[in-house]
Formats: sequence, C-alpha cells, structure tokens
Amino acid sequence: MLINKLDNVEINLSDGHKYALCDIKNGENIIKYGNPIGHAISDIKKGEHVHTHNMKTNLSGVIEYKYTPFEDKSEKATKIPTFMGYVRDNGDVGIRNDIFIVVTVGCVNKVAERLANMTGAVAFTHPFGCSQLGDDQTTTQLILKGIVNHPNAGGVLVLGLGCENNNIDVFKNVLGEWDENRVKFLNCQDFDDEIEEGVRLINELKEYAGKFERQPVPVSKLRIGLKCGGSDGYSGITANPLVGRVSDKLISMGGSCVLTEVPEMFGAEHLLMARAENENVFNNIVSLINNFKEYYERHNQVIYENPSPGNKKGGITTLEEKSLGCVQKAGSSAVVDVLDYGDTVRKNGLSLLNGPGNDIVAITNLFAAGVHVILFTTGRGTPVGSGVPTVKIATNNSLATRKSEWIDFDASPTLEGNELTAELFDYIISVANGKQTQNEIHGYKEISIFKDGVTL
Repeated sequence: MLINKLDNVEINLSDGHKYALCDIKNGENIIKYGNPIGHAISDIKKGEHVHTHNMKTNLSGVIEYKYTPFEDKSEKATKIPTFMGYVRDNGDVGIRNDIFIVVTVGCVNKVAERLANMTGAVAFTHPFGCSQLGDDQTTTQLILKGIVNHPNAGGVLVLGLGCENNNIDVFKNVLGEWDENRVKFLNCQDFDDEIEEGVRLINELKEYAGKFERQPVPVSKLRIGLKCGGSDGYSGITANPLVGRVSDKLISMGGSCVLTEVPEMFGAEHLLMARAENENVFNNIVSLINNFKEYYERHNQVIYENPSPGNKKGGITTLEEKSLGCVQKAGSSAVVDVLDYGDTVRKNGLSLLNGPGNDIVAITNLFAAGVHVILFTTGRGTPVGSGVPTVKIATNNSLATRKSEWIDFDASPTLEGNELTAELFDYIISVANGKQTQNEIHGYKEISIFKDGVTL
C-alpha cells in the first residue's frame, strides 16, 4: 500500500488499483501524489475500489496560468564521470557508429530495406515526402533533417526517388550544410541500377565511419530522452520517479534530458511551469500546452480524453492521474528550454519537446531532437524501439519477467525501498559505452512522423 501523506486513496500492490483510505463524498476531490486526480461522482466508502465507475476528471477547457519565479536549489555534481563515445569531425558526440539510410519519400522504402539487408545499414522508412502541403511537409523535412544530423550515425545515405515534393534538391535546402564524406545522396531514378549504386555509396560511408574510435567523453555531453507508454498503477510510484532521479543526477553533472508527450502533461503542467528557469521559458511552456489543446479543438476532439483501455486496466482512471505520474520522469530540475518539431537540444538541463503521446511519433521526435538514449517506462510492455537505444523500464516485476526480450531494467524493487538510481545510471553509461538494448538486439528500430494536414 503506497500513499502520500495528503492522499485519500492508496495503491494496492497486488493490482495497482486505487482504494479509498477514508469515506469520500460525492463531488469531493480524489487525491493521489498529493494532488487532485479527479472527483468522486458518488459517495465512496472507506476501502472501496476507486476507478472509472465512481470518479471523473476535473479538467475542462483552456486554463490561464501565472508566472512565479523559480529558485533552483539543486546542487551541481563535483565529480563528472565519462563514457566512451565517438567524437565527430564537427565536435558532436555519438554513442553508436551506425550507417543510416534516410528516405526522402515512402516510394523508395523497399529499396532502402533491400540496401539495409545487403549492407548492415539501418533504414528509416516512412510513408511521407510527397503529396504533402505546408506545415506537414515542413515537419517531415525537419524530422528527417534531425535524423540525418544525428551523431549516432557515422555515415548517412539520403535516398530519394527523384520526382517527389521532398526531392533531394529541395531537402538539401532544409538540411543546410553537411559533410560530403559523411552524407551521400542517391536519386533512384537517376541510375539504371540503384541497388548497385546504393551499395557502392554505403561502402564509402562505412570506410569513412571506420576512422572513428571510442574515446572518453564527459557525461555532460550525454542527452537522454524521457518517454512512457502503456502505463499502469505502478508507473507513478516505481519507474517514473526512478527516471526522474536519474534525470536530476545527469543534469547535476551538466547533461541534458528531454521530456515529450504534451497531452500527458495536461493536468500536471502547472508543476512544470512552476520550475521554468525564467519568464520566457514559462511563456513558452504555456504556448506549448495551449497550442496542443487548440490542436484537439480544431479536430473537434475532447481535450482531456481519458487514458487508453490498457491504462485503465492497469489502474489509471483520469488524464491528470496519468499526467501526474508521467511528469515525474522530469525529476525536480529547472526547465531551461522548450523545443518544437525538428529542433535539436540547445541547452544543458531539462527541455520540453512538442509532440503527441503516440509511442512511435514521440520516440521519433526525441530521436530527431538529438538524444543519445531514450528511457521508456512501461507498465504494459511494448517491443517498439527508436533509432537510438531505447531502454525499456518495467514498472512491475511480472512484466519484467514475462517480457524479458522487451524489457531492459526492472524498477519494481523500488517498492521494497531499493532506490536503484545508481544502478539505472550505471546501466545508461554501459549503454553509452556500447551495451545493446533489447530493441537493438532484436532490430526494433522505426520512425513515425507527426501529420496534421492535407494529403493530395
């Protein structure tokens, strides 16, 4: 039974569901994590199950927020450990030395997959790049730009068809400067045998990437993405707080963490706003939240949609309950920046990244933002993986045991008082040094790009 001193419900450790600690009257707030997660829609007796049948969200409409200066009392680490990374010619640091194949358009997806199977490169396929207009095409281009520039790639083949909207010449204007030794381009329509030419270019990229060797790099160069998927009643008391402690530890050493999934901030956004480094960051957080609410309204959708069926089965009842658990991944550090689609990490510390909660879109956004590793907490389990090591952290031991080919780290011992902060941090360093995560071992690497517009 886990409770906060302010809570009027407790979590049953056998099923992750909520039970009343006292009588709760109809209309009275349900308190968890020391914050309201909804209100009772009928009288609830002490010991009764509290879930969708007798409680409802408090959230509705757009909220006005007020800035309050934040005093960051966190202490900076005096000892900065290192990891063994690849220092690129431009000074960027990677933790892998892969060859990427990035397609400009979905028409050449199978060509990319054939080339990947023949050469060992990693193909990132998607259905977009043509028949898109306006912001949709721009988002596609910016996400692909972030992947091309990702330091985990020792070399990149940009593979196009030749007649698409996002053809290579157009994409080059978005890409900006590039190292011609590291990035090669291939329009399939320009060659009689695009496979032969693709293999030739990938072999050149392999030769270039082969010159890089691992060397000691301070962890202040490390960028970590924070993500959760398929939550349960344990998420906010085991894995998410654990990731938050690790986030604070890395940031104290000068590193960077990025939290995304804006809809899963709804109902807990005030906690992030209260930690804004300055008023400009606060205003950017407000815009981040309100712009996503307006996106829901444009599509005539309920802003505060309840959690998914899997979340509900795991004991999560309302969006604010899920959000209050989710934002714990961000620890207690100051929020120093807000990133949009296609932005890359600009500041050391904690940044918020625009994007939905959809698992594959969210991890793609983090990938394109330049994170080296993604910490992905889950109470339900999923095999999905990003183009960077995606560390799956189980909220409960049953999942960790049953799905050992999906899960990398079991956070459930925190229920017994084991903090596990040092253990998870050490595991991340081992991944940075080359240890493969389950998504890497099994080849679970994919991308999905956010879409919100017209397709011709």
